[in-house]
Amino acid sequence: MAYFILKNLILGPLLKFIFRPWVRGMENIPSSGAAILASNHLSFSDSIFLPLQTRRPVVFLAKSEYFTGKGIKGMLTRWFFKSTGQLPIDRSGGKASEASLNTGLGVLSQGLLLGIYPEGTRSPDGKLYRGRTGIARMALESKVPVIPVAMIDTEKVQPIGKRLPRIRRVGIVVGQPLDFSRFDGMEGDRIVLRAVTDEIIYELQKLSGQEYVDAYASSVKEKRAKLARQ
Repeated sequence: MAYFILKNLILGPLLKFIFRPWVRGMENIPSSGAAILASNHLSFSDSIFLPLQTRRPVVFLAKSEYFTGKGIKGMLTRWFFKSTGQLPIDRSGGKASEASLNTGLGVLSQGLLLGIYPEGTRSPDGKLYRGRTGIARMALESKVPVIPVAMIDTEKVQPIGKRLPRIRRVGIVVGQPLDFSRFDGMEGDRIVLRAVTDEIIYELQKLSGQEYVDAYASSVKEKRAKLARQ
């Protein structure tokens, strides 16, 4: 109920009026059945603008830190993410990665739309980075289509480090569904997982026009943080 009210009666109409998002290819998202929406990740607001434009609810796997904040700000942040259908996951790796996979598969088993950022984290500079193979394993195990989605200019609305958004138009481009049934039963093969992930990232690059960097965004962030401390 909270999701419906926020999207259709309160937050949704306001954001559409202010940011005037444009959309291409929304017909590529199925009207029913499970699917993975694989999106590039430019801004915190990606998880807001994409569900805002889809007819069906989209469940995103959000980092657990959004649900553990303290004080009034933490309470409001936790309420917002829960109300918009987002689920907390631990991104620390190892067993946490397995738990995240199972959470995503649980969402898909209910016939829902699952939003995933293949890069694993927000781009530090607007470029497109190497994908993590978790999305490939999830796609092969669930046997659902993967739909590439390119967010356009959302990093200009909410630049990293800025609390208040800038008012400008944003865009969403939805690509054709990707079918990986040719790899059925091969979700344990690392070469296959890398090939599937790279194909998804390649489709995102075509849709978004971003410059591609063959490195993990998280590694780039860590290196920059170390240099900043020196």
